[in-house]
Amino acid sequence: MTATTSSLSRRAALLLAVVAWLGHLPAHAQAGDYPVKPIRMVVTFPPGGSTDAVIRLIVPRLDQRLGQAVLVDNRPGAGGNIGLAVVAQAPADGYTLGIGAAGALAANVSLYAKMPFDPVKDLKPVAMLAAIPFVLIGHPSLAPKTQKELIAYAKANAGKLSIAHGGNGTAMHLSAALFNQMSGAALVAVPYKGSGPAALDVLAGQVSLAIVDLPSALQHIKAGKVIAYAVTSPQRLPMLPEVPTVAEAGLPGYDSTGWFGVVAPAGTPAPIVARLNAEINAALDDEAIKESIRKLGVEPAPGTSESFEAYVRSETQKWARVIKAADVKLD
Repeated sequence: MTATTSSLSRRAALLLAVVAWLGHLPAHAQAGDYPVKPIRMVVTFPPGGSTDAVIRLIVPRLDQRLGQAVLVDNRPGAGGNIGLAVVAQAPADGYTLGIGAAGALAANVSLYAKMPFDPVKDLKPVAMLAAIPFVLIGHPSLAPKTQKELIAYAKANAGKLSIAHGGNGTAMHLSAALFNQMSGAALVAVPYKGSGPAALDVLAGQVSLAIVDLPSALQHIKAGKVIAYAVTSPQRLPMLPEVPTVAEAGLPGYDSTGWFGVVAPAGTPAPIVARLNAEINAALDDEAIKESIRKLGVEPAPGTSESFEAYVRSETQKWARVIKAADVKLD
Protein backbone atom coordinates (compact mmCIF):
# COMPACT_ATOMS: atom_id res chain seq x y z
CA MET A 1 0.00 0.00 0.00
CA THR A 2 1.44 3.41 -1.00
CA ALA A 3 1.61 6.36 1.36
CA THR A 4 -1.02 8.14 -0.72
CA THR A 5 -3.38 5.15 -0.55
CA SER A 6 -2.82 4.83 3.19
CA SER A 7 -3.56 8.51 3.68
CA LEU A 8 -6.75 8.24 1.65
CA SER A 9 -7.85 5.21 3.68
CA ARG A 10 -7.31 7.10 6.93
CA ARG A 11 -9.25 10.07 5.61
CA ALA A 12 -12.10 7.80 4.48
CA ALA A 13 -12.23 6.12 7.88
CA LEU A 14 -12.23 9.49 9.60
CA LEU A 15 -14.99 10.75 7.32
CA LEU A 16 -17.13 7.67 8.03
CA ALA A 17 -16.64 8.17 11.78
CA VAL A 18 -17.67 11.81 11.52
CA VAL A 19 -20.76 10.91 9.43
CA ALA A 20 -21.72 8.23 11.95
CA TRP A 21 -21.33 10.72 14.81
CA LEU A 22 -23.33 13.37 12.98
CA GLY A 23 -26.05 10.80 12.36
CA HIS A 24 -26.87 10.93 16.05
CA LEU A 25 -27.22 14.67 16.16
CA PRO A 26 -30.68 15.13 14.61
CA ALA A 27 -32.41 13.00 17.24
CA HIS A 28 -30.58 14.72 20.09
CA ALA A 29 -31.16 18.17 18.59
CA GLN A 30 -34.78 17.35 17.97
CA ALA A 31 -35.20 16.15 21.55
CA GLY A 32 -33.60 19.32 22.87
CA ASP A 33 -35.71 21.65 20.73
CA TYR A 34 -38.90 19.61 20.90
CA PRO A 35 -41.55 20.54 19.99
CA VAL A 36 -41.10 22.87 17.04
CA LYS A 37 -44.42 22.16 15.33
CA PRO A 38 -47.98 21.01 16.23
CA ILE A 39 -48.47 17.54 17.70
CA ARG A 40 -51.20 15.19 16.50
CA MET A 41 -53.01 13.23 19.23
CA VAL A 42 -54.86 10.25 17.74
CA VAL A 43 -57.84 9.37 19.94
CA THR A 44 -59.15 5.84 19.38
CA PHE A 45 -62.70 6.71 20.43
CA PRO A 46 -65.36 8.95 18.86
CA PRO A 47 -65.97 12.48 20.13
CA GLY A 48 -68.17 12.82 23.20
CA GLY A 49 -67.04 9.81 25.24
CA SER A 50 -65.15 9.98 28.52
CA THR A 51 -61.78 9.22 26.92
CA ASP A 52 -62.19 11.98 24.35
CA ALA A 53 -63.46 14.34 27.04
CA VAL A 54 -60.44 13.76 29.29
CA ILE A 55 -57.88 14.45 26.57
CA ARG A 56 -59.75 17.62 25.53
CA LEU A 57 -59.62 18.80 29.15
CA ILE A 58 -55.84 18.56 29.27
CA VAL A 59 -55.06 19.69 25.69
CA PRO A 60 -55.25 23.45 26.46
CA ARG A 61 -52.76 22.99 29.30
CA LEU A 62 -50.46 20.93 27.04
CA ASP A 63 -50.67 23.62 24.36
CA GLN A 64 -49.55 26.16 26.92
CA ARG A 65 -46.77 24.11 28.49
CA LEU A 66 -45.36 22.72 25.23
CA GLY A 67 -45.66 25.96 23.28
CA GLN A 68 -47.27 24.15 20.35
CA ALA A 69 -50.81 23.12 19.48
CA VAL A 70 -51.92 19.57 20.27
CA LEU A 71 -54.46 18.61 17.61
CA VAL A 72 -57.00 15.91 18.46
CA ASP A 73 -57.61 13.41 15.64
CA ASN A 74 -60.45 10.95 16.39
CA ARG A 75 -59.86 7.56 14.73
CA PRO A 76 -62.31 5.08 16.32
CA GLY A 77 -62.95 1.52 15.26
CA ALA A 78 -61.88 -2.12 15.73
CA GLY A 79 -61.54 -1.76 19.47
CA GLY A 80 -58.90 0.94 19.12
CA ASN A 81 -56.80 -0.94 16.58
CA ILE A 82 -57.44 1.50 13.72
CA GLY A 83 -56.18 4.56 15.59
CA LEU A 84 -53.18 2.91 17.20
CA ALA A 85 -52.10 1.40 13.87
CA VAL A 86 -51.76 4.99 12.63
CA VAL A 87 -49.54 5.80 15.60
CA ALA A 88 -47.47 2.63 15.27
CA GLN A 89 -46.69 3.45 11.63
CA ALA A 90 -45.84 7.13 12.23
CA PRO A 91 -42.30 8.53 12.47
CA ALA A 92 -40.82 8.14 15.96
CA ASP A 93 -40.30 11.87 16.42
CA GLY A 94 -42.89 12.80 19.06
CA TYR A 95 -45.26 14.54 16.65
CA THR A 96 -47.80 11.71 16.39
CA LEU A 97 -49.12 10.36 19.68
CA GLY A 98 -52.09 8.15 20.49
CA ILE A 99 -54.57 7.50 23.25
CA GLY A 100 -54.59 3.76 23.91
CA ALA A 101 -57.02 2.02 26.23
CA ALA A 102 -56.99 -1.35 27.98
CA GLY A 103 -58.54 -3.06 24.96
CA ALA A 104 -56.13 -1.99 22.26
CA LEU A 105 -53.01 -2.05 24.45
CA ALA A 106 -53.63 -5.17 26.56
CA ALA A 107 -56.62 -7.29 25.51
CA ASN A 108 -56.87 -7.14 21.72
CA VAL A 109 -53.76 -9.25 21.16
CA SER A 110 -55.70 -12.13 22.73
CA LEU A 111 -59.08 -11.24 21.20
CA TYR A 112 -58.12 -10.77 17.53
CA ALA A 113 -56.58 -13.44 15.33
CA LYS A 114 -54.69 -10.72 13.43
CA MET A 115 -53.46 -7.38 14.72
CA PRO A 116 -52.35 -4.45 12.51
CA PHE A 117 -49.54 -3.70 14.98
CA ASP A 118 -47.71 -5.22 17.93
CA PRO A 119 -48.51 -3.19 21.08
CA VAL A 120 -45.20 -4.16 22.69
CA LYS A 121 -42.83 -3.82 19.74
CA ASP A 122 -44.48 -0.94 17.87
CA LEU A 123 -45.57 1.41 20.67
CA LYS A 124 -43.93 3.15 23.60
CA PRO A 125 -46.06 3.94 26.69
CA VAL A 126 -45.63 7.61 27.57
CA ALA A 127 -48.04 8.37 30.41
CA MET A 128 -51.10 6.90 32.03
CA LEU A 129 -54.01 9.33 31.92
CA ALA A 130 -56.94 7.92 33.86
CA ALA A 131 -58.74 4.88 35.22
CA ILE A 132 -62.42 4.16 34.66
CA PRO A 133 -64.08 2.10 37.41
CA PHE A 134 -67.10 -0.03 36.64
CA VAL A 135 -70.03 -0.91 38.86
CA LEU A 136 -72.13 -4.07 39.14
CA ILE A 137 -75.79 -3.08 39.24
CA GLY A 138 -79.08 -4.94 39.39
CA HIS A 139 -82.81 -4.32 39.18
CA PRO A 140 -84.40 -3.53 42.58
CA SER A 141 -86.82 -6.45 42.21
CA LEU A 142 -83.99 -8.97 42.57
CA ALA A 143 -84.11 -10.88 45.86
CA PRO A 144 -80.35 -10.70 46.50
CA LYS A 145 -79.35 -7.32 47.90
CA THR A 146 -75.64 -7.97 48.41
CA GLN A 147 -72.95 -9.46 46.20
CA LYS A 148 -72.61 -12.49 48.48
CA GLU A 149 -76.34 -13.15 48.26
CA LEU A 150 -76.23 -12.57 44.50
CA ILE A 151 -73.51 -15.17 43.94
CA ALA A 152 -75.31 -17.72 46.11
CA TYR A 153 -78.58 -17.08 44.26
CA ALA A 154 -76.92 -17.37 40.86
CA LYS A 155 -75.31 -20.69 41.78
CA ALA A 156 -78.64 -22.05 43.02
CA ASN A 157 -80.41 -20.85 39.87
CA ALA A 158 -77.85 -21.59 37.17
CA GLY A 159 -78.46 -19.79 33.88
CA LYS A 160 -81.41 -17.73 35.14
CA LEU A 161 -79.63 -14.44 35.68
CA SER A 162 -78.25 -12.40 32.80
CA ILE A 163 -75.59 -9.71 32.97
CA ALA A 164 -75.43 -6.94 30.39
CA HIS A 165 -72.19 -5.28 29.34
CA GLY A 166 -71.00 -2.62 26.92
CA GLY A 167 -70.19 -4.89 23.99
CA ASN A 168 -68.19 -7.98 23.09
CA GLY A 169 -64.52 -7.56 23.82
CA THR A 170 -64.95 -4.38 25.87
CA ALA A 171 -63.43 -3.99 29.33
CA MET A 172 -66.95 -4.38 30.76
CA HIS A 173 -67.39 -7.71 28.95
CA LEU A 174 -64.08 -8.93 30.31
CA SER A 175 -65.02 -7.66 33.77
CA ALA A 176 -68.16 -9.82 33.65
CA ALA A 177 -66.13 -12.81 32.42
CA LEU A 178 -63.66 -12.38 35.29
CA PHE A 179 -66.55 -12.11 37.76
CA ASN A 180 -68.02 -15.36 36.45
CA GLN A 181 -64.67 -17.13 36.61
CA MET A 182 -63.87 -16.04 40.15
CA SER A 183 -67.37 -16.48 41.59
CA GLY A 184 -68.68 -19.49 39.67
CA ALA A 185 -71.95 -17.59 39.26
CA ALA A 186 -72.45 -18.58 35.59
CA LEU A 187 -74.26 -15.35 34.74
CA VAL A 188 -75.40 -15.21 31.10
CA ALA A 189 -73.54 -12.39 29.36
CA VAL A 190 -75.62 -10.11 27.11
CA PRO A 191 -73.74 -7.63 24.86
CA TYR A 192 -75.06 -4.11 24.32
CA LYS A 193 -73.89 -1.26 22.14
CA GLY A 194 -72.44 0.73 24.98
CA SER A 195 -72.69 1.14 28.72
CA GLY A 196 -75.66 3.55 28.64
CA PRO A 197 -78.12 1.19 26.90
CA ALA A 198 -77.11 -1.65 29.23
CA ALA A 199 -77.81 0.46 32.31
CA LEU A 200 -81.17 1.60 30.91
CA ASP A 201 -82.29 -1.97 30.34
CA VAL A 202 -81.46 -2.87 33.94
CA LEU A 203 -83.52 0.14 34.97
CA ALA A 204 -86.41 -1.09 32.80
CA GLY A 205 -86.15 -4.66 34.07
CA GLN A 206 -85.25 -6.06 30.65
CA VAL A 207 -82.05 -7.60 32.02
CA SER A 208 -81.22 -8.64 35.58
CA LEU A 209 -77.72 -7.22 36.01
CA ALA A 210 -75.07 -5.18 34.28
CA ILE A 211 -71.46 -4.13 34.62
CA VAL A 212 -71.31 -0.56 33.36
CA ASP A 213 -69.18 2.53 33.70
CA LEU A 214 -69.99 4.86 36.56
CA PRO A 215 -71.43 7.79 34.57
CA SER A 216 -74.06 5.48 33.05
CA ALA A 217 -75.34 4.33 36.44
CA LEU A 218 -74.50 6.95 39.06
CA GLN A 219 -77.74 8.96 38.97
CA HIS A 220 -79.82 5.76 38.99
CA ILE A 221 -77.88 4.44 41.99
CA LYS A 222 -78.27 7.73 43.87
CA ALA A 223 -82.01 7.71 43.14
CA GLY A 224 -82.37 4.12 44.41
CA LYS A 225 -83.61 2.92 41.03
CA VAL A 226 -80.97 0.19 40.76
CA ILE A 227 -78.99 -1.85 43.28
CA ALA A 228 -75.25 -1.15 43.36
CA TYR A 229 -73.70 -4.44 44.45
CA ALA A 230 -70.04 -3.50 44.11
CA VAL A 231 -67.47 -1.47 42.20
CA THR A 232 -64.83 -3.30 40.19
CA SER A 233 -61.86 -1.12 41.18
CA PRO A 234 -59.36 -2.05 43.93
CA GLN A 235 -60.55 0.84 46.13
CA ARG A 236 -63.97 2.29 46.93
CA LEU A 237 -65.01 5.32 44.93
CA PRO A 238 -65.39 8.82 46.43
CA MET A 239 -68.69 9.18 44.56
CA LEU A 240 -70.05 5.93 46.09
CA PRO A 241 -68.25 5.50 49.41
CA GLU A 242 -70.95 3.19 50.76
CA VAL A 243 -70.58 0.66 47.91
CA PRO A 244 -67.93 -2.02 48.54
CA THR A 245 -65.44 -3.28 45.99
CA VAL A 246 -66.00 -6.68 44.40
CA ALA A 247 -62.95 -7.89 46.33
CA GLU A 248 -64.27 -6.60 49.66
CA ALA A 249 -67.68 -8.12 48.99
CA GLY A 250 -66.36 -11.65 48.74
CA LEU A 251 -63.97 -12.09 45.78
CA PRO A 252 -60.48 -11.25 47.09
CA GLY A 253 -58.07 -10.29 44.33
CA TYR A 254 -60.73 -9.15 41.89
CA ASP A 255 -59.62 -6.03 40.03
CA SER A 256 -61.01 -4.88 36.72
CA THR A 257 -60.63 -1.25 35.85
CA GLY A 258 -60.84 0.44 32.49
CA TRP A 259 -57.86 2.70 31.77
CA PHE A 260 -56.20 4.68 29.03
CA GLY A 261 -53.00 6.58 28.41
CA VAL A 262 -50.72 8.23 25.90
CA VAL A 263 -48.44 6.17 23.66
CA ALA A 264 -45.87 7.07 21.00
CA PRO A 265 -44.27 5.10 18.16
CA ALA A 266 -41.54 2.75 19.38
CA GLY A 267 -38.12 4.35 19.08
CA THR A 268 -39.27 7.82 20.10
CA PRO A 269 -36.23 9.45 21.77
CA ALA A 270 -36.18 9.06 25.54
CA PRO A 271 -35.86 12.83 26.20
CA ILE A 272 -39.05 13.44 24.21
CA VAL A 273 -40.90 10.70 26.12
CA ALA A 274 -39.66 12.20 29.40
CA ARG A 275 -40.78 15.71 28.39
CA LEU A 276 -44.22 14.53 27.36
CA ASN A 277 -44.62 12.48 30.53
CA ALA A 278 -43.70 15.48 32.69
CA GLU A 279 -46.10 17.83 30.93
CA ILE A 280 -49.00 15.36 30.95
CA ASN A 281 -48.52 14.69 34.67
CA ALA A 282 -48.39 18.42 35.36
CA ALA A 283 -51.73 18.84 33.59
CA LEU A 284 -53.26 15.93 35.53
CA ASP A 285 -52.03 17.43 38.80
CA ASP A 286 -53.88 20.69 38.18
CA GLU A 287 -56.72 20.84 40.72
CA ALA A 288 -59.28 22.29 38.30
CA ILE A 289 -58.51 19.64 35.69
CA LYS A 290 -58.63 16.85 38.28
CA GLU A 291 -62.03 18.01 39.47
CA SER A 292 -63.37 18.19 35.91
CA ILE A 293 -62.08 14.69 35.14
CA ARG A 294 -63.65 13.26 38.28
CA LYS A 295 -67.00 14.78 37.35
CA LEU A 296 -66.88 12.48 34.31
CA GLY A 297 -66.71 9.46 36.62
CA VAL A 298 -63.05 8.97 35.76
CA GLU A 299 -60.05 9.02 38.11
CA PRO A 300 -56.80 10.76 37.05
CA ALA A 301 -53.86 8.35 37.16
CA PRO A 302 -50.54 10.15 36.67
CA GLY A 303 -47.28 8.20 36.82
CA THR A 304 -43.98 7.49 35.12
CA SER A 305 -43.55 6.08 31.65
CA GLU A 306 -41.90 3.02 33.22
CA SER A 307 -44.79 2.35 35.60
CA PHE A 308 -47.28 2.66 32.74
CA GLU A 309 -45.26 0.22 30.64
CA ALA A 310 -45.12 -2.29 33.50
CA TYR A 311 -48.87 -1.94 34.06
CA VAL A 312 -49.60 -2.61 30.39
CA ARG A 313 -47.52 -5.80 30.58
CA SER A 314 -49.31 -7.04 33.69
CA GLU A 315 -52.75 -6.24 32.24
CA THR A 316 -51.86 -8.04 28.99
CA GLN A 317 -50.98 -11.19 30.94
CA LYS A 318 -54.09 -11.00 33.12
CA TRP A 319 -56.55 -10.52 30.29
CA ALA A 320 -54.89 -13.23 28.20
CA ARG A 321 -55.76 -15.73 30.94
CA VAL A 322 -59.33 -14.45 31.30
CA ILE A 323 -59.95 -14.42 27.54
CA LYS A 324 -58.59 -17.93 27.10
CA ALA A 325 -60.74 -19.28 29.94
CA ALA A 326 -63.84 -17.54 28.59
CA ASP A 327 -63.04 -18.55 25.00
CA VAL A 328 -63.72 -15.04 23.69
CA LYS A 329 -62.64 -14.27 20.13
CA LEU A 330 -63.24 -11.31 17.81
CA ASP A 331 -62.58 -11.08 14.08
